[in-house]
Amino acid sequence: MRIAWPDRTRRPSAGRVLAVVSILPALIVAGWLLAALPLLLAGWYQPVPALVLGVVVIGLLCRFAVRGPLKVVEATGRQVGAVVAVAVGSGVFNAITHTEQLIVRRDPATYAQYAIWLARHGSLPITPQVEAFGGPDPALKFDSIGFYPADGAVVPQFMPGPPLLFAAGDWLGGLGAMLLTPAVLGALAVLTLAGVVGRLAGGRWAPVAALAFAVSLPILYTSRTTFSEIPSLVLLFGGLALVHDALSREDRSRGWAAGLGGLVFGLAVLVRIDGLRDVLPVLAFAGALIAWRRLGRPQGALGLPLLAGLATGAGLGLLAAYVLARPYMSHLSKSVNPLLAICAAVLLLTLAGALAAPRLARIRLPRWLPNVGAALVVLVMVGLAVRPWLQTVRRVATTQEDRLTSEFIRQTQKANGLPVDGTRLYSELSLHWVSWYVGIPVIVLATLAAAVLVRRLLRNGTPAEWLLPLAVIGWTTVTTLLRPEITPDHPWAARRLVPVVIPGMILLAVWGLEWVRTRAPMRGYGRWIAVVGALLILVPPAITSIGTAFTPVERGERAAVEAMCAKIPPNASVLIIERVTANRFTQVVRGMCDRPTAQVLVEAGKNTAKEEDVRRLIERVRAVGRVPVLLAAEAGQVAPYGPKTQVMALVSRQDERSLIDAPNGTWGFGISVWMAVA
Repeated sequence: MRIAWPDRTRRPSAGRVLAVVSILPALIVAGWLLAALPLLLAGWYQPVPALVLGVVVIGLLCRFAVRGPLKVVEATGRQVGAVVAVAVGSGVFNAITHTEQLIVRRDPATYAQYAIWLARHGSLPITPQVEAFGGPDPALKFDSIGFYPADGAVVPQFMPGPPLLFAAGDWLGGLGAMLLTPAVLGALAVLTLAGVVGRLAGGRWAPVAALAFAVSLPILYTSRTTFSEIPSLVLLFGGLALVHDALSREDRSRGWAAGLGGLVFGLAVLVRIDGLRDVLPVLAFAGALIAWRRLGRPQGALGLPLLAGLATGAGLGLLAAYVLARPYMSHLSKSVNPLLAICAAVLLLTLAGALAAPRLARIRLPRWLPNVGAALVVLVMVGLAVRPWLQTVRRVATTQEDRLTSEFIRQTQKANGLPVDGTRLYSELSLHWVSWYVGIPVIVLATLAAAVLVRRLLRNGTPAEWLLPLAVIGWTTVTTLLRPEITPDHPWAARRLVPVVIPGMILLAVWGLEWVRTRAPMRGYGRWIAVVGALLILVPPAITSIGTAFTPVERGERAAVEAMCAKIPPNASVLIIERVTANRFTQVVRGMCDRPTAQVLVEAGKNTAKEEDVRRLIERVRAVGRVPVLLAAEAGQVAPYGPKTQVMALVSRQDERSLIDAPNGTWGFGISVWMAVA
C-alpha cells in the first residue's frame, strides 16, 4: 500500500516518518476490524473476502489520515531509527518467548480457541453437532468455561475484535503464526506510544518512552499471548494521535482526521467492553469542541466529526456485543448496565453543556482554582499510595463465580504463605502494582506532570493539545486503580494496567522530565538531568521484568494438543466425563481436533459423571454410526468403558501467582488426559 506523503516534492523528513508510522498501527487494526465485522455478522469471514475488503478499507483510512498537511513531529533520523529498532526488537523478543496457551484455563486460551474457530469456520455461533450424539439428552452439556450456551448453540466469551485479528494470523501461517500475532501487535503498540510521546513531549523522549514501555513486565506479558489489552492500547493511543493531528491542522481535511480519530476510539469497544469507560472522556471532549464552536473558536468545527466517528465505532462495538456476545453481556450486566447509564448521563450533560456554552463562557473561574486543581492531582495520588494502610478491600461471595474466585484466592494465599481469607481482593494495592512495573520515579514524574498540566489547563481555559490525553489518562487511571475488577494474582492482574495506565504514566513521566530539565537552575545541568532521569525511567521496569522476561511459559501445549487429536478416531463423538478435563478441553477438541464434543453432566460435589449416563450416551453414539470416545484426567475414570490410553502427559511452566509482591519466577504444572474407545 502506497502512502501519499503530504509533500511529494522531496523526501519526507524524519518527523513526518514518525508521524505516519505511529498512526499506521491504529489504522491497520481499525481497518481490519471494520472489514471483518460485517463479514462475521454475515457468516462469511473467510480469507479471500476478508483480505480484499480489509486492504481496501485500510487503504481508505490511510488515505484520509494523511490527506492534507500532516503535522510534523519534531524528531531526528536517529530518534526515529531508535524507535523503530525498539519496536522491531520488542516484536522479535516476544515472538521468540511467545506462549502457547491453547488449553482453556484462563482468558488467553479462550481467545485462542475463539480465533481458531473463526479461522476455520468463519461464522458464529459455534455449532455443537448434537446429532452426532443421537440428539439432545439431559446428561449432555456442550458449553464449557469461556463458552456460553445460547439457544441450542455455543457462544464464545468476550468481544470479537481480538479473535478477528488473531484469526488473520492463522490464515497467514497456520496456528504457529496465530500464536505470534500478539508479538506483532506488541511491536505496533510500541510505535503508537512513541508517536504520541513525540507529538506531546518531543522526539528526544520517544525512544526512551518506547524502551521503558517495551521492557515493562505487563507489556511483555500481554505481547506474548492472545490478550485483548494490546489491540485496545493501539486503538486508544492511535486515536489520541489522530485527534492531536486534527487539532493542529487548519485546512478542510481536519474534519476527516477528527472523524477518523473518533472512529478509532470507538472501535476500542469492539475489542473490550471496558472500552466504553475508556472513551467517555472523548465524548465529553467532543461536546466541549461543539461548545467552542458556538463561541466562534476555530477548533470547535471538529466536534461534530469527532462525535460522529466515536458514535459509529462504539455503535459497531455495541452491535457486536448484542448480536455475537449477548450471554457474555448478560453475565456482566451488573457492571455493563451502570456503565451504559453513565455513558447516557455523560451524553446528556455534554449536550446540555454545548447548548449552554454562551452562558457558561461568561463565568469567570476563581483565581485559586488552577492551584487547587493541581493540588487535587497530588492528593489523589497520595491517597492511592496510602490506601493499603487505610482500607482492606473485600467482597463476600454471593454468586457461583464469586465463590470460585474466593476459593482461587484462598489457594493462592496458601501457595504464597499468606493468611487465608478468600474475601480479600487486594485492590487497595493497585498503585503499588504500578510502582512494581514502571518504578516510583515514573509515578512521581507523572504526578508532577499531571499537576502542572491541570494547572495550565484551568488557567488558560483553551482546548490545548493536552486536554484530551490528560482526560483519557487521568479518568481511566483513577477508575482502574480504584476498582481493578480482576483476580488479584500477578502477573495476571497486571493486564488491567496495559491499555492506558502504564503507557499513560510513561507519557506523563517523560513530559515531566522534560519540564524539569528545561527549568534546571543552571543550564549546564540540563543534559545530566536528562540522562539521570532517563535511567530512572528505564531501570526500575527492567529490574522487575528480568526475573521472568527470558522464561517462556505454557510451552508444549500445541504439540500436546495436536498429538492428542491424532489419536482420536476420525469418526469419533467425544464424551468428556470428568469435570476439569471437560472445562479445559471441550472447545479444544471441538475446534482443534474437529470432532463433535460434549461433556457428560457431573453432579455437584463429584468429579465424574454417573456410569449409567455414560453407558446410555455410548449406545446413543453407536446408534448413529459413530465411534464413542471418552476422555478424563485419570486412567481409572475411563477404564470401565474400554481399553485406556494416555493421550496427553504435558509438563510445562506457568505464570507465578503473586498477591503482594512483583512476580519474579514461574511455577510448574502438568496436565494428563486419558482416552478410552468404548
